[in-house]
Amino acid sequence: MTSPSSSGPDELVSDAIRIDVWSDIVCPWCYIGKRRLEAGIAQSRQSHPELEVEIVYHAFQLDPRARVGDDQLVVDVYEKKFGGPDRAREIMEHMTDQAAAEGLGFRLGIAKRSNTILGHRLLAFALSKGRQLDMKERLLKAYFTEGAAIGHLDVLLGLAGEVGLDVDDARKYLESEGGEDEVAEDLRVAHDNEITAVPTFVFNQAFAVPGALDAAAFARVLSKLHTAGAG
Repeated sequence: MTSPSSSGPDELVSDAIRIDVWSDIVCPWCYIGKRRLEAGIAQSRQSHPELEVEIVYHAFQLDPRARVGDDQLVVDVYEKKFGGPDRAREIMEHMTDQAAAEGLGFRLGIAKRSNTILGHRLLAFALSKGRQLDMKERLLKAYFTEGAAIGHLDVLLGLAGEVGLDVDDARKYLESEGGEDEVAEDLRVAHDNEITAVPTFVFNQAFAVPGALDAAAFARVLSKLHTAGAG
């Protein structure tokens, strides 16, 4: 596994288990996987209360050819992608049920798909300020439950302000070339390491686990890594 280059104040403890996560803001399994990972960490800490974990999110685009700022309802996207309204409805209902099992209230009927490049650049900015995890959660919630148009600069800036980021600094960053190199590097690392689906979780920059494991599986992986490190 090629070592990711992204780093920042989210990296807190040198002996923590590092988890690099490739994901996209509009990926339903990425939000579900985030919740399952969090639950797995909590489960592992029941046996290992001293467990420390650092998480860094990396950019991946499910549809890099989508036009920036050109919103489409998810239902329309799914109908075209999966072969009609019946199949689209079936998939959306399944995803909503899977999310509900993790405590997430998906409202895919109002979700708006757009190019996510600006959102990924904002996450790079948030990482540099030590607020990436908060920003990631806010973006996912906005997209999947609030119908926010997360491809638009003003919407992103409003969400940035909600998690405590300086809006003026974020605007300057996004209106310049801020985050472009970081996102390009994330995409390069994904390509070089054949990461073709998200979420993909990379533990200690050594081995990758694709897909949203259940919480118990995450807990087992973390416990084994913690025990091996302690030994």
